Amino acid sequence: MISGRVVIALGGNAMTGPDGSATPGAQRDAIAVACRHVAAVVATGAQVVLTHGNGPQVGNLLVKNELAAHEVPPVPLDWCVAQTQATIGFTVADELDAALAARGLPQRTAALVTRTLVDADDPHFAEPSKPIGRHLPREAAERSMAHGQVWEDRGERGWRRVVASPEPRGVVDVPAVHALLAAGFVVVCAGGGGVPVVDDGPVPGGRALRGVEAVVDKDLTAALLARELHAGTLVIATAVPNVVLGFGTPAARPLGRVTPAELRVHAAAGEFARGSMGPKVEAALRFVESSGPGHPARAVVTSLEHIADAVTRDDVGTVLQKDPAAPHRSQPRGGHLQQGHS
Repeated sequence: MISGRVVIALGGNAMTGPDGSATPGAQRDAIAVACRHVAAVVATGAQVVLTHGNGPQVGNLLVKNELAAHEVPPVPLDWCVAQTQATIGFTVADELDAALAARGLPQRTAALVTRTLVDADDPHFAEPSKPIGRHLPREAAERSMAHGQVWEDRGERGWRRVVASPEPRGVVDVPAVHALLAAGFVVVCAGGGGVPVVDDGPVPGGRALRGVEAVVDKDLTAALLARELHAGTLVIATAVPNVVLGFGTPAARPLGRVTPAELRVHAAAGEFARGSMGPKVEAALRFVESSGPGHPARAVVTSLEHIADAVTRDDVGTVLQKDPAAPHRSQPRGGHLQQGHS
């Protein structure tokens, strides 16, 4: 089956070298490989929107902040997300354009720096828990804590900064994504979960948005984006071909086709690690469960090299599709904002 509109969420492994290297050359090489697989999806006839991670890139910017603080003012976290979106976005555009041209496809790529709406009173702001950046000795961490940052003791590796990871409520720039898709572009957007912004209320002619120090989970934003774009398929690309039950044990087994109810049971049993497969499973569940009648959304979690098959076949990866008899499950959301409308 071919879905008319597909959102692909690339994991961090698609942005760095096989050994985790984040040098510019290693990143470009990894992105080139990823883009060849994305071009294969475009070749199926699907209309493609691409999201991506930015963990290593934001981590590098934070290190630069620390090392250069005595010379130039450190930039806030929302600026770091925006900068990495732009850097990765233009690199993906270059490599994907080349991969599309190599296949003789007419589509070209547009990268969009994207904002994600979060609630200013989200409880995650009061209890930061998302680790970012590098580990530091206690003395260095304490200097940063003196400037209002929150750090946690991570044992032998040292201390690490933690920030808020609020729930995504809407992708502000969805209207621009729609316009680019209508013009025939493959769209790269919502990188790193999007730049987190809060709504400060109405102003003449629109709303006042403000960036905040936070990191939005990239997979949850991808699920929200897919729903707001009315995509038929969400493909979450990761390092393994399937979601695995009993991962790392002799009883490990891959999941193929599964219903949301079955996957919820496995998640509740603690099968999926919070920092790795957990958010991907939750994103897949949210997308499929929020699909309404007459909109048979499906989500697939699989490895990068299988993403083209994942949009045309139902026997590749872990495939999540709602039972037709299952009730619609709405998800909390704030909706996107359009400038010029209150």
